[in-house]
Amino acid sequence: MEASTFTDEKVKNQLSKFILLQADVTENNADDQALLKRFNLIGPPAILFFAPDKTERKASRVIGYQPSDIFLANISNL
Repeated sequence: MEASTFTDEKVKNQLSKFILLQADVTENNADDQALLKRFNLIGPPAILFFAPDKTERKASRVIGYQPSDIFLANISNL
């Protein structure tokens, strides 16, 4: 998604309203595994959204690849 979805101008514009954090778990070390376990994830790509009160909006999770039009539709409700 980094190479295609996130480079779309409409996606960039919409994501400018969010605070973005990216975790790189490619080393698959103990810290990476703990992070995946903490959020009940098998591996990337996964996009999680959190409300201002720091609670995850689990229904809005994006697991796996999404083209920009589908991703925009999913985040438009946040």
